Formats: sequence, structure tokens, C-alpha cells
Amino acid sequence: MSQAPGHDTASVVDGTSRPARSGDGGGAEVTGAGWRHRLGAYVALTKPRVIELLLVTTIPTMILAQGGFPSWWLVVATLVGGALAAGSANVLNCYLDRDIDQVMNRTRRRATATGEISPRAALLFGLGLGVVSMAWFVAFVNVASALLAVGAILLYVVGYTMILKRRTPQNIVWGGIAGCMPVLIGWSAVTGGVSWAPVALFGVVFFWTPPHYWPLSMKFRRDYANAGVPMLPVVAKDDRVAREMVWYTVAMIVCSLLLVPLAHMTWVYAVVALALGVWFLALCVQMLRRAEHNNEAGAQKAKLYEMKVFHASITYLTLLSVAVCVDVFLPW
Repeated sequence: MSQAPGHDTASVVDGTSRPARSGDGGGAEVTGAGWRHRLGAYVALTKPRVIELLLVTTIPTMILAQGGFPSWWLVVATLVGGALAAGSANVLNCYLDRDIDQVMNRTRRRATATGEISPRAALLFGLGLGVVSMAWFVAFVNVASALLAVGAILLYVVGYTMILKRRTPQNIVWGGIAGCMPVLIGWSAVTGGVSWAPVALFGVVFFWTPPHYWPLSMKFRRDYANAGVPMLPVVAKDDRVAREMVWYTVAMIVCSLLLVPLAHMTWVYAVVALALGVWFLALCVQMLRRAEHNNEAGAQKAKLYEMKVFHASITYLTLLSVAVCVDVFLPW
């Protein structure tokens, strides 16, 4: 995710150039590039790349629920509302985690960690996005989607950030429920409710989250350890982490295939879903084998393999979403 730089920016006051004060809440007059930088800092707090990944599952779910392509307005309205809700949750996460963000190399340049954006400003910004998201859903989508969006924000901010993240190695497992909510939101936007088909897709994203995020946590385990965050890769050996990734991946594949009878998918989707699942499972199994080599060479190879699995997980979810879309439009 692209982060706003933590260094001071230049401002022009009375014709002279000087550094703008960090964390002054906007008290200094900032012009030109300074305002653009400040706006970029606020946008970065919403974690745009995370939002992109969440919305990847929304459009295919809407297409599946409609049995075709929904109205463009409904799609745009749902994506805007979803982006606002996800942005709200991410900003509030940055507000609450600003203390540990300061000691993690991966996050120390966030504007809430550097003080470029004050805690009060971040809190108001996050709450404001949440209120606007709920109002947007009520006005332009429906009440069911609005309630699900509020539930997603609460799950991520309260359930994950405030309760689970600093207390349990299974934080990302249960906290990942918030990341599954766009599936239910997309379905309810079209139908006004939920059914078993979106629950199966919910299960795909739920079981996908640990093998997606744990490789990243393995790479940054020292950061998490320094911050006192007990991610599973921090408190457990690599072979245990990889073994759990394998089992979560198996459950993910099962959920992806349950969609065939529940949503009346064709054999085309079934073949693609199975092939993608086996491919990603093979990567996780290979990661487990590398982790089980309890020697320096094996450990080094496992380190090099972590980001490969992380990026592969994104590819898996993206291609599975494409398969859902394509299957809906097949003529048979």
C-alpha cells in the first residue's frame, strides 16, 4: 500500500519557504503542493489497495445475484458505499493503531504515526466516512446493505482492531470476517437480503484470509514482535503456520465448489475453481515442505517463498471472481 511520506512538506508563508509543521492539524497556511500532499495523506489512511481487493469480490457477487449485469447505477452506488465503509474502517484502524504503527517499519510512515494528521482529525475523518457510507447506502442502495456495511465497520474496528489484534494469534482469522462482508453487501444490494450462495462465497473469503495474510506476517514478523502483536507467525514455528494454511486452503476449495449446487454454476466454473484451488494448495504444501526443513538453507528458501504465496493468493481470488462472472454469461 502506498503510504504518505513522513517528512515535512514545504509551505509558502509571506513569500518565504519553510517546513510545514507536522501534526499541527492544518494550522499553518499550506498552498499548492502542500494541500495535495495533505489530501494524499488522508487518502492513504483509507488504504486504497485494501479497498480495491475488497471490491474485487463485490461485482462478481452482484452479477451472480442478478443472473446478469445489474444496472450500472446500482453497481456504482454499491461500490462507492462499500469504498466509503472500508475507508472508514481503515482510517479508524490507523487511529487506534498509531502507537504500534510508529514502531513497525512497514507502517511508521503513516500520517497518523508521524503526526502529520492529528489523532482528532483522523478520528473525525474515519467517523465521517462511516456516517456518509451508511447514509449513502440508505439513500441509493437499500437498508439491508447499509446495516451490513455498519456491521463490517464494527467488526473490523471493534472486533479486530480493539479486541482481537493484540490478544490472540488467531486475530486475523476471526477479524477477517469483516473482509468477507462485501460479498453479503453486494448480494443484498441486488436482492435486498442474503441466501446460501453468498454464504458460500463468504466462506471462500473467510478461509482465504489466513493463507493470504500469514505469509505477509511471516515476512514482517519482527515488526509485529516489536509492536507486541501476537500474529501466529510471531508466536508459532513456520511449519505450524504453513500447516494451518494448508487446512484453511482445503476449506476454501470446498466452499468454492459448494457454489456449484447452491448457485447452479456450470461445469466451466467447477473446473476453473478446482484448478485454481489445487494450484494454490500446491503452493501452500510446498511452503510447508520448505518450512519443515529445519536448517538454515531451508529457512532461507522459505523466506523467499512467502511473498510468492502472498501474491498468488491475490491472483487466486481475482481469477475465481472472474470465473464467477464468466459463468453467469455462458449460453448453457
